[in-house]
Amino acid sequence: MKKIIVLFLISSLICNAQDEKTLAPKLENIAWISGSWHGEAFGGTTEEIWSEPSGGSMMATFKLIHNGKVSFYEIEIIREVENTLMLQLKHFRWDLKGWESKDATVDFPLIKITENKAIFEGMVFEKVSPTEMNIYVDIEDKGKTETVKFNYKKKAEKAKPINQFITVKKAKTTPIIDGKADETIWANSGWLPLDQTWLGDAYTTEDFSGRYKLSWTEDALYLLAETLDDKLVDNNADPLTAWWDDDCLEIFVDEDNSGGEHQYNHNAFAYHIALDGNVVDMSTKKTGKLYNSHLESKRITIGNKTTWEVKISLFNDTYNDEEDNVAVKLKPNKMIGFALAYCDNDNSKERENFIGSVYVEGTDKNKGWIDANIFGTLKLINH
Repeated sequence: MKKIIVLFLISSLICNAQDEKTLAPKLENIAWISGSWHGEAFGGTTEEIWSEPSGGSMMATFKLIHNGKVSFYEIEIIREVENTLMLQLKHFRWDLKGWESKDATVDFPLIKITENKAIFEGMVFEKVSPTEMNIYVDIEDKGKTETVKFNYKKKAEKAKPINQFITVKKAKTTPIIDGKADETIWANSGWLPLDQTWLGDAYTTEDFSGRYKLSWTEDALYLLAETLDDKLVDNNADPLTAWWDDDCLEIFVDEDNSGGEHQYNHNAFAYHIALDGNVVDMSTKKTGKLYNSHLESKRITIGNKTTWEVKISLFNDTYNDEEDNVAVKLKPNKMIGFALAYCDNDNSKERENFIGSVYVEGTDKNKGWIDANIFGTLKLINH
């Protein structure tokens, strides 16, 4: 039976963390570990549930299930000890008889904390995204030591509310992104309204009106939007300067419809399509970043009518700004979080209106760039 012991530093992870800012050894800096996590290891399934910090500690229970039966349990704590943190655990058999002696614990002293890692001697917690983490543990078996990786996905604490539910038909032929919208799928799809005031005073239909359609193929989600706007404004030549204050179409996408916070992470995306075609969202570095490779778009404006045709590649919440990423393949019955909005500026320093596709409760309706729970839900269908 494998036994976890404190042996040596997990060198590669520690080296990767050398250039990252070191955070104070406080529980509040590792609060992201809390939650109900599920994964696979040792040929079975694992469950690890961490509490929020309270009373100077965090507590967890762990179990390994193999062939439908519990193999062993763990009780774990991370507690404050003399201006640092200590991770301690005890193992128990399936019948709750302890592995260690009565007063013995397996201890993992803290080495350092960074924004995305908590590094203990022999165990490292690595934040991949708000809903995914890896735990690396040094394990000895038959005199040999190996580092075992546990990949965990967080179980949602509560289901995302259904604010709006839309079924989206699959296109039999892939739409051509030319702004002409002459494909059969567009003729056979109904218009949806873009008419919810998220910011600004009431506006007239002469000032703005909007509507949209959706379709999909295995490779992407497709959007056809039509906006009537009496003035098109692009004050900022730099696409990364106050992009939200120019006239632009904003597409909110949550690939797995999980909802939740996404302000400076990629649990969801908030793509702003500028009049010049540049696509901007917040990066994990808390600054604007171009995501032109995620969207292909064509805008045609005649008079005050603008037609936007957009191909949207979807990425899951493991997306990493510093790496190559592969778009998700779509299939029938997939649920996607989605909302559409339009930033309307009529020659002011800031936008006058922000009009969305989904009703948002409360007085603060400008939540889409932070909270994916306000998105609607798309269900992909074959016909």
